[in-house]
Amino acid sequence: MTMTQRRGSRPLLAHLPFALVMGIVAVGFVRIAQYHWREGTVLIAGALLVAALLRAVLSEGKAGLLVIRGRGVDVLSYGGFSMMIMYVALSITKGPLA
Repeated sequence: MTMTQRRGSRPLLAHLPFALVMGIVAVGFVRIAQYHWREGTVLIAGALLVAALLRAVLSEGKAGLLVIRGRGVDVLSYGGFSMMIMYVALSITKGPLA
């Protein structure tokens, strides 16, 4: 089986989890562009949390592009980055964007 045949046989549904996460990130970027930076960064952190949840629940075949390493490493990475971004977004109270 060649690489082209393998790619063609992958179901389109395997890309929906990644599309959902990227959709949330896009909404977050729109909120940041509208000068609601705290809401936008919380949305991006939420997208990473959704990615962690989807990676934990779905099999490798159904998680699609969310699969990077092993399940445990992916869940810890997505969750850890989510918590760090959330902490920074909620802890900064002053500055030009406040």
